[in-house]
Amino acid sequence: MNKKKVILLGATGSVGVQALDVIAAHPDLFELVGFAFGNNIDKAREIIQQFSPKVVVSSQSNIIDQFKAEFPELLCYSGDAGLSQLAQTADYDVLLNAIVGSIGVIPTLEAIKLGRDIALANKETLVVAGDTIMLEAARTGSQILPVDSEHAAIFQVLQGVQARDVRSLTITASGGSFRDKTRAELVDVTLADALTHPNWTMGAKITLDSATMVNKGLEVIEAHHLFGLAYEDIHVVLHRESVVHSMITLNDGAVLAQLGPSDMREPIQYALSYPRHIPIHNEKTFDLTEIGRLHFEKMDLVRFPMLDLAYRVGKLGGGYPAVYNAANEVANLAFQEGKITFLAIEQLVTRAVFEHMEFDGQTLHQILASDRQTRQMLSHWIAELAEEREK
Repeated sequence: MNKKKVILLGATGSVGVQALDVIAAHPDLFELVGFAFGNNIDKAREIIQQFSPKVVVSSQSNIIDQFKAEFPELLCYSGDAGLSQLAQTADYDVLLNAIVGSIGVIPTLEAIKLGRDIALANKETLVVAGDTIMLEAARTGSQILPVDSEHAAIFQVLQGVQARDVRSLTITASGGSFRDKTRAELVDVTLADALTHPNWTMGAKITLDSATMVNKGLEVIEAHHLFGLAYEDIHVVLHRESVVHSMITLNDGAVLAQLGPSDMREPIQYALSYPRHIPIHNEKTFDLTEIGRLHFEKMDLVRFPMLDLAYRVGKLGGGYPAVYNAANEVANLAFQEGKITFLAIEQLVTRAVFEHMEFDGQTLHQILASDRQTRQMLSHWIAELAEEREK
């Protein structure tokens, strides 16, 4: 296996840090040539010192000015334009997109236009621009290698299976922090409650999305684009243990599943080493006899309305998934900042979707415009809610 040159977007986040662990564990196979991060300057400095990349991008221009002085041989860019420059100009084989949010769409598309492979942890890329991304990847030969544990599981069990033989996909969901709470019990939940995930250690945004079940909704839309199945053939089941990461059902009724410990390094490493399964550093123990039992339950779409809404916007297509995602990103952050209640996230996202005006033949440019308009609209609504609370 030749050494792969890797660009990592979102290097200081949860998935990014675990990706760096994978790269560091196999210096003979992977080389970090560039990375992007937000504002965690101390962690970014550690990455530069450990991996000696050639290009770095930060969302903050003042940080980049500082790094230019500290590391004069390093190419430094900032902002959204910097992400595009990184994807367009660096010498690399695979772009690992671990950024959170729709900001990941454009650099991913730029890399695909160059025929680079994409290790995709940024589900919003396909939610917002799935049709464009998949068509462009087919044109250039770029491989989209899923990093989300659920999609990585499906991707793995599909190896050697003909697409026409697949009847359906089943995505598993842990249920998030509030899986045992009724709707009535969600009224007064706090951010600290929401960020206590029973199975996974993740960033605040995705952990909160797991609690609302938006995360699973985004995964359903992503799976539709990745694997080409109709929404009616993509199912979600509640699986508390997070041991079975996802399954496929074949036309003859056979069910193939991928199992393993809750360790994001495995899907990250497989996306980077594909098609090989190489040893993982400090592998987590996995013994089914110790686990004992696995539980599966039907998803209650009344209890989790954001998952139901995701199916609806996915089927509608066009700009609807982008509106769903943009509204959630703004509402999710507003809850983190204490501006709205937990249940207000659902209310705001639902309102944004139902007030969206769609036009025939939506282009990517129009979809991204709807994304921006939705964010502005959500900010206005959240300000109104704040005024009402103060009265």
